[in-house]
Amino acid sequence: MKKICLSVIGIWCFLLSANAAGGNNSKFGGVQIGAITYSYRSLPDQTLPAILNYIVDSGLGSVELMGGPVEQYLGIPQSKDPQVIRQWRTSLSMDKFKEIKKTFKKKGVNIHILKLGDPKWSDEEIDYAFNACKALGAKGITMEISEDAAKRMAPFAEKHRLYVIFHNHGQPGNPNFSFDKVLAHGAYLMLNFDAGHYYGATGSDPCDLITRLHDRIVSIHMKDKTGPNATPRDKNQPFGQGQTPVVEMLRLIQKEKWPIICDIELEYDIPAGSDAVGEVKKCVEYCRSALLPKK
Repeated sequence: MKKICLSVIGIWCFLLSANAAGGNNSKFGGVQIGAITYSYRSLPDQTLPAILNYIVDSGLGSVELMGGPVEQYLGIPQSKDPQVIRQWRTSLSMDKFKEIKKTFKKKGVNIHILKLGDPKWSDEEIDYAFNACKALGAKGITMEISEDAAKRMAPFAEKHRLYVIFHNHGQPGNPNFSFDKVLAHGAYLMLNFDAGHYYGATGSDPCDLITRLHDRIVSIHMKDKTGPNATPRDKNQPFGQGQTPVVEMLRLIQKEKWPIICDIELEYDIPAGSDAVGEVKKCVEYCRSALLPKK
């Protein structure tokens, strides 16, 4: 009896350690599903440890991490003086970011993108953003798309051999906008393609753009929206209730085996009685069901 009890305890401990070491497997049918931590903005505790718990509770093993909570966790000064902030950033040890990476890894979460940096920052601060990205094990930093940003950031991306991953909002709805013009400024410039904003602004099938630019897309923000001619127009909806071809995008990436990460960005109104973690879980399950349909 004693041996049996010890055996059961041993198995239980193994399962606990397996979960801590990487039990949050959110790769379904070869497609990595993650989320941007912006999805949890409505929750009261916005500290980094709380955000990590939200990710784990959502069943995710991969994340686009917003830089604000990271810098707050590391003690960024509450100052409006840009010199004070610059001094803090450029003197911060990268060992602190490495510790964050370890903490996330222990919970089974990989940080694939860091949303940190701004083309308006000093050269030293931009270097800091890339060094932090490297210490966290991320593929690159992300920011809003523009040609001016591409021109400013391309030399730094080349220098650090890390990506600048540009995120779009409604810019594709402007007939003068071009993803290609932005990407032409450097080989390390990539896309954090927001398929929902793209569809909401243009009404065009995002699968066509993904097919054409798949080798320049690191990640896709997954959301379901209505189109520009719908009523209401360009409106965020729960997954499956909008017009954006979410399932088709997921299955396209799965079929072609492209290494594109699909990140949930929760932007629709959270229903009464639920919260951001509960809704992200629903989105994860929606993606899982699309990629692993029941036979």
